[in-house]
Amino acid sequence: MKEKKILVTGASGFIGSFLVEGALERGMKAWAGIRRTSSRKYLQDDRILFAELDFGQKDKLKEQLTAHKQEHDGWDYIIHCAGVTKCKDRKDFEKGNYEATVNFVESLKELDMVPSHFVYLSSLSVFGPIHEDTYQPIGEHDRPQPNTAYGVSKLKSEQYLQELKDFPYVIYRPTGVYGPRERDYFLMAKSIRQHIDFAPGFKRQDLTFIYVKDLVQAVYLCIEKDVTRRAYFVSDGQVYSAHSFSDLIQKELGNPWVLHVKCPLIVLKIVSLLAEKVAGLLGKASTLNGDKYNIMKQRNWQCDISPLINELGYRPEYLLDKGVKEIIAWYKKEKWL
Repeated sequence: MKEKKILVTGASGFIGSFLVEGALERGMKAWAGIRRTSSRKYLQDDRILFAELDFGQKDKLKEQLTAHKQEHDGWDYIIHCAGVTKCKDRKDFEKGNYEATVNFVESLKELDMVPSHFVYLSSLSVFGPIHEDTYQPIGEHDRPQPNTAYGVSKLKSEQYLQELKDFPYVIYRPTGVYGPRERDYFLMAKSIRQHIDFAPGFKRQDLTFIYVKDLVQAVYLCIEKDVTRRAYFVSDGQVYSAHSFSDLIQKELGNPWVLHVKCPLIVLKIVSLLAEKVAGLLGKASTLNGDKYNIMKQRNWQCDISPLINELGYRPEYLLDKGVKEIIAWYKKEKWL
């Protein structure tokens, strides 16, 4: 049987590096799509091939793709994981997520390099804060109402793909993704080890999570089942309270004493906007900003994964307790903690 070829863009990132490993585990010939300046720390397997791609410059991108086509004749599958999650200027989300995706897809079409599956990694954030009065799961027939620049840019990318005639897209909308190599949730573990647990607001907050290895499983199922032109939410199927994640981290750290602090949303908003302003003056991207505030204040993160289960046979292997146990062990092994 002919070895299938796959490109994973954004391969140097947290999720992208696991997707590359997933391709190798499935016997595929895998290319890691990176920038010239990208780290290759988690791309050390000798079987990995590399493709430098510049999504911001279409002419340059077409040159790079043309060179690849002449040597390797394209890819059977593409997983487009490249994008931006933090920016100095909110306008850069449009460039890094939407415009980059359009440049990439248009180049593939013009060069006759469209794969049999084009998998796009989107986000649950495209739907924004809905059903916050009823706490019912966000479903595929709900109307997206993103309230972040990141969510808007991802939604525009989704809509662009869905409007293309006969284009073989599959869209995944994961909730909060955690796992080894990821740094945002690591900050929570670091804070708890320093005896502080921070939670935004006082109103009930329903959270959902997806362990990175389960996300990888879900992504490859659409290829294995030969499904296209669909969009799926991805979580582990459970709903957690605001303290579930931190409580499990505390347990895995040996139950150190922890001061649990609930911050009023108005205070959090002021701090977030000030941090964004200061970072802007310094020419840096701030982890805490207006977009991040809107994400943290959202009360309902439930989503309906039944289509993913029923259509693709998805079965999550990592509930939160198992996943947290694994990441804390990894943080310790790598001396992050």
